[in-house]
Amino acid sequence: MRPDLCLRDAGRRYGLRGPWVLRGIDMTVAPGRLVRVEGANGSGKSTLLRLLAGIDAPSEGRITGRPRTAYVPERFPPALPFSAAGYLTHLGTVHGLTRKGAARAAGEWLERLGAAAYAETPMARLSKGSSQKVAVAQALLAEPELLVLDEAWTGLDTAARAELERAVAERTAAGGSVVFVDHDPRRLAGLPDATYAVRDAGVVRQEPARAPAPSGPQVLVEAQGPPDGRLPEAVRRMASSAEETGPGTYRLSVPAPHSDALLRTLLAARPPWHVVSVTPRTTPPGRQG
Repeated sequence: MRPDLCLRDAGRRYGLRGPWVLRGIDMTVAPGRLVRVEGANGSGKSTLLRLLAGIDAPSEGRITGRPRTAYVPERFPPALPFSAAGYLTHLGTVHGLTRKGAARAAGEWLERLGAAAYAETPMARLSKGSSQKVAVAQALLAEPELLVLDEAWTGLDTAARAELERAVAERTAAGGSVVFVDHDPRRLAGLPDATYAVRDAGVVRQEPARAPAPSGPQVLVEAQGPPDGRLPEAVRRMASSAEETGPGTYRLSVPAPHSDALLRTLLAARPPWHVVSVTPRTTPPGRQG
């Protein structure tokens, strides 16, 4: 297993005499973890994400254990001399894919994000929302070990937002790490393994608190494992609720965008779990209609 990504006494400022945007940062991101970063506008959230992504180097301190990383910036430059598919194929080869493999991955992600219709459209002619879909696709092409998302849901339509949530669940279920900033407190509610607040040039780990109720539809999953089996930890993190109804039998409620990843995790477990039923659920967990 790859090592943790660690920031040790890390700081960042712009210019030799510039004010410190961040200083004395100690932070660890382990494989398979989902990490939320919060803070007021201008607090340094984006600077922290750029350090984690390797876009910026620390002005002091050190960063160790850097994995293969992909990054979706807050602002993506759309006026590039490529078509959407051409740009993604080029980026895929930069990430180590063959040209054929990069073209295939580009097509798959454009399809998943609802952008296949403008695969051959020049980037300069894309709308802001369409450009954002390309920005998300380029980060997911090569299945990064660390995915860094800076307000990546902004500008996406409802279907693409759900698809990005699904991709986040897939990355963490596969052992990758995801660090994200989003202005909506309900985004991935209840799922992060850790939340950090950026304030006064420092980063403080937040104590677990009652999370906002997950928004959107849920899926009810009935699963059967060995009589003495324990639910995989990744499944517990994705589920909104988990009720053991019998020895090794669970009733799970999961946000719809995460249901595919949860099912794959159950089926890939050793020994594998048997999925008894999958049912859409319109009433949020804990409420009765």
